[in-house]
Amino acid sequence: MLRGAGILLHITSLPGGCYVGDLGPEAYKFAEGLADAGQTYWQTLPINHTLPEYENSPYNAVSSFAGDPVLISLDLMKKDGLVDQAPQCPATERADYVKAWEVKRAVLEKALKKAGGLGDYRDFVDKTPWLADYAYYVAMRERHGPWGRWPDEAPPRRLVELYKFAQFVFWSQWERLKQYVNDLGIFLIGDLPFYPSVDSVDVWRYRQYFKVGEDGRPLYVAGVPPDYYSATGQLWGNPVYNWEALERDGYKWWVERLRHTLEVFDYVRLDHFRGYLAYWEVPGGEATAVRGRWAPSPGRRLFDAASAAVELGRLIAEDLGYITPDVEALRDELGLPGMRVLQFAWDGNPANPHKPHNHVKNSVVYTGTHDNNTAVGWYLEEASPRARREFRQYSNCREAVNWCFIKLAYMSVADVAVVPMQDVLGLGPEARMNRPGTVGGNWRWRMAKQPEPRQWRRLRSLARLYGR
Repeated sequence: MLRGAGILLHITSLPGGCYVGDLGPEAYKFAEGLADAGQTYWQTLPINHTLPEYENSPYNAVSSFAGDPVLISLDLMKKDGLVDQAPQCPATERADYVKAWEVKRAVLEKALKKAGGLGDYRDFVDKTPWLADYAYYVAMRERHGPWGRWPDEAPPRRLVELYKFAQFVFWSQWERLKQYVNDLGIFLIGDLPFYPSVDSVDVWRYRQYFKVGEDGRPLYVAGVPPDYYSATGQLWGNPVYNWEALERDGYKWWVERLRHTLEVFDYVRLDHFRGYLAYWEVPGGEATAVRGRWAPSPGRRLFDAASAAVELGRLIAEDLGYITPDVEALRDELGLPGMRVLQFAWDGNPANPHKPHNHVKNSVVYTGTHDNNTAVGWYLEEASPRARREFRQYSNCREAVNWCFIKLAYMSVADVAVVPMQDVLGLGPEARMNRPGTVGGNWRWRMAKQPEPRQWRRLRSLARLYGR
């Protein structure tokens, strides 16, 4: 990756839009701000179709291929002539996915009547191989719930068509935004969750690749053992892979999932990279992840199978948490950049790999991730007195904590430095995106407005100073 700097901001966190950030004018304005600030990268979370039942977590999507229709811009639909009028939505401090979809669904239903025969739409339907299964699944799910409880009947044709049309609108808008961002000289970094949700078209359609029963219940669920984030580990609830079945089929489904994500983004962060060597599986029905076990994954064989279809040099390894030497060896054999997170650096150990003097060139340094508190929140709420002293002494910090973190990231030897937007704005714990292992209130943070010009200028100055 080119030496450069970037911002981590999910689409839903943009200002404007209808109850949630979207692919419309504010996304273009934000991209222009990135360019003015001398930024090279814009990193988002996964943009797949999310569900209110799972807090609209982008890591628990209903499909690995379908975009989230809640991100559709009504302003762009009007501009494109798909609707005559776009409803005006009130400004909201927090993302409200349910209200957003209520409004956008009504608009899409009206637009479908007008545009259902458009040649571009019919071409999209004909050329998109995953679309039929996806539309059938979400239509059935809307009527009957998750796939283990479905009756033997087809969903209403109009409902299936609505979800196909929503994907047409979504991908039309996404492709234009990506082109605009790229034309500004900015690369988009995406994110590929390790597992799909059990309540997804992926598991329903390819259940032979997962350890699930015929009733849709996982025999084993995914998670991680106790770690920095949780004393009882994390119980994600996703079904784990049946790697033997995937290997027999040449990992075809998994490779196609990766290929699709690399078409959507310029670079892709592989979430839970350690899972490609070994994964933590917990018997279905357990209340915590404590009683799990490590089981082997295919490792290099999987990436060898993918190398003919994708450019592995566009991947980033999320190598955080319990990392063993074999995981580091796989990362280095593949030449993938790993991650360094400055919030993890202040434990009194000079050999801590997250300390800037231990960073390596082929890596991406973050002040924090979507799972961390903000820099200010960490300093106020989580850091011990000793950690605060070490941070202050190491950074020689005499200004706002967030800017001290940003400077440390920018001056790092790591090729790429990425800063969550909350840290640029100097926000506290109220702006945290996700608290791992908790339910309620996650994935809802939004910017009140676009960053001030002075904040963009300060980033540009630091990018120039440190050769980014």
